[in-house]
Amino acid sequence: MAKHMNLGGFTKSVLAEKYRIKRNEIGEDARLAKFGMVFTTRSYEIKGTGHLCIMRMKAFGGIMKMETVIIAPYGMDAPLMNVDWVGVLGKETLMVEFYDSQLSPWPDELQAEFRSIASGDADLADRASGSHWYDSIRYSCSYDKSGKGLTERFNRTAQAYIRTFCRQLSELPGCTRKERQEKRQRIGDFAGELYAQGGPAVDMITKLFGRETAERVIMRHLYGV
Repeated sequence: MAKHMNLGGFTKSVLAEKYRIKRNEIGEDARLAKFGMVFTTRSYEIKGTGHLCIMRMKAFGGIMKMETVIIAPYGMDAPLMNVDWVGVLGKETLMVEFYDSQLSPWPDELQAEFRSIASGDADLADRASGSHWYDSIRYSCSYDKSGKGLTERFNRTAQAYIRTFCRQLSELPGCTRKERQEKRQRIGDFAGELYAQGGPAVDMITKLFGRETAERVIMRHLYGV
């Protein structure tokens, strides 16, 4: 029986093929636990490129599990990438989302690479997720599916998305110092809006650990701003 892959470990290993990865010290925020819910967070600097965060959550003895991987590029003009996997009682959800944080438009030929990957799962219905504040900046080549018995397919799709995005990063020219500052500001604006608007994970962390901790986790650890 297929098992959910370690998305964070895979992403880190792919990035390490091209970049030096340095772990950030985040103190007690590395493990937050309350009421049977445990969040573990690892934050890294991708030298010359940006920020990597790997967050995992386990609740109620493993009945519910979550893994989030975020690549926030500051060193080149690429979109923000969020990968989320959730498993609850045999049902899995995989979301790979790209958000417009660039200074220039993302070339369609680069987006087309992800549409090609997603086409392999065209037989799976898109997950009904309603409307969100970020819909206008979420790229259509993102991926959002859920179901049972999809572990092997989700592993394969997640690997393809992550490896393709990391390759694209390595092929893009670097940003100037001014452009890096502008990129950081754009990602900071996204993270700030996420904190202000809320969402399932944001609301959960805020309720459990308070607004100050939630803001620090979201802004500093998840997105590196």
